[in-house]
Amino acid sequence: MSIDRMVMAFAGSFILISLALAHWHSPNWLWFTAFVGANLLQASFSGFCPMAIILKKLGVKSGCAF
Repeated sequence: MSIDRMVMAFAGSFILISLALAHWHSPNWLWFTAFVGANLLQASFSGFCPMAIILKKLGVKSGCAF
């Protein structure tokens, strides 16, 4: 699995988990959802993604975007 696919998988998982936590625990978890979305948006424009940097240092195969 490439870095691109892993970043999308992590982001999707974080969004779904935070939505479930907002539903069953506290609506404040929606701030985490907003943070993940904002990070995805800025990564699409700047190409800077902290998760991609971490995965690259762990030796995950590079993809097209990162």
